Amino acid sequence: MRRATVISLIVAGVALFLVISALLARALSVGGAENSAITALVMDEARGDQAAVVADISGCAEQPACEARAAADVSALKRAGSVQIAQIQPSAGFSLGSTLGTARVAWVAGNSLPRVQCVRVRRSGNVLSGYRVELLKVSLRIRTNADCPAQY
Repeated sequence: MRRATVISLIVAGVALFLVISALLARALSVGGAENSAITALVMDEARGDQAAVVADISGCAEQPACEARAAADVSALKRAGSVQIAQIQPSAGFSLGSTLGTARVAWVAGNSLPRVQCVRVRRSGNVLSGYRVELLKVSLRIRTNADCPAQY
């Protein structure tokens, strides 16, 4: 009887470890999802694909000001060549819950000089239900050494 109890405790411990590992992996993957969404956005800008930029930004199609900003971004940032991300400063660090913050991305296309932009990001959800990353707003190009402004 004692041996059965020990085996049961070991099995329960292994199961608990696996559940906690899976939840932690989900929480850590939200940063990768944010980076992917921002990368897709700047690639659409560099390609000059205004419709894709509008689709990348949550609710942009319903806001004339957002569509105008997307048109201005595409016009100013369109470049030939492959896009390389030089740096992404995430909108938030590790979090088990929802966050709202501003990410800063530096990127180059082809042989161009770096372009730097700010992206307002909402991470919603939790480790149990999963996370969702929404891009809410993108700035025009800012100076390479500038911090993201409070309003853009």
